[in-house]
Amino acid sequence: MRALEVVATGPLALVQDLGRPGHAHLGVPPSGALDTGSLRLANRLTGNPESAAGIESVLGGLVLRARSSCTVAVTGPVVRVRVDGRDRGSHVAIHLGEGQTLTIGTPGEGLRCYLAVSGGLAAEPELGSRSADVLSGIGPPPLRAGDVLPLGTPGGVPAGADVVVPFPTGETLTLPVTLGPRAEWIADVERGLAEWWTVTAESNRVGLRLDGPVLRRAAAYADDELPSEGLVTGAIQVPPSGLPVVFLADHPTTGGYPVAAVVRAVSLGALGQARPGTLVRFQPSR
Repeated sequence: MRALEVVATGPLALVQDLGRPGHAHLGVPPSGALDTGSLRLANRLTGNPESAAGIESVLGGLVLRARSSCTVAVTGPVVRVRVDGRDRGSHVAIHLGEGQTLTIGTPGEGLRCYLAVSGGLAAEPELGSRSADVLSGIGPPPLRAGDVLPLGTPGGVPAGADVVVPFPTGETLTLPVTLGPRAEWIADVERGLAEWWTVTAESNRVGLRLDGPVLRRAAAYADDELPSEGLVTGAIQVPPSGLPVVFLADHPTTGGYPVAAVVRAVSLGALGQARPGTLVRFQPSR
């Protein structure tokens, strides 16, 4: 059987693909890789369809042993990748022979690395996806040492490239957002969102919690409450504390606090790589 054995997981390792959109009416989040560009690249490097399931590794420390010959690739931030103790590098296709061990180090910046393997991970799909959802518990549980991960049948030729540029990460992010649907509920919303915010350690796949200047309700809405409304990935919700939450892929499907703006899809990967302490500000437009 083609398979990978988990030797060590690091802080957190999850099976992820491109998610299960279209189930909000069931209360199920879209889930999927937070940095979809990096997972897509890893899959291309190993000859997979971009939608194949791989591993999302938080802050490295993932160690895998090949139970059969396979091709793997690690993407996301630049990170040290070793095979049986020898450096091989990230963002390249790597052949593993049966019994060889691959180790992912801790990235110097960014948060999440993605490992794809030829044939993809053949976890049992739920609602059309193999993604782990930390909010609802749908999908495979977090990986543990000793897990054996079955692989699918390789169906393509690994894509080669002379140079692959890793996803840019850093200590500051300036992100474009579209104002609304409840921007008028927040006083001086454009100026407030353009301030610098700090990503806190309470952040996870459900959402980034931010610390910084308090966003206050506009006087006309000071005593009003919203009924629960639908939420989308990237929604910037402002709870009574005035400290915004940016919802990520495992977000709840409804919420009762005003959403001041929505981060544009092109920047969601950057949010998925934002470590605690990262400074974030938003560029609003209508």
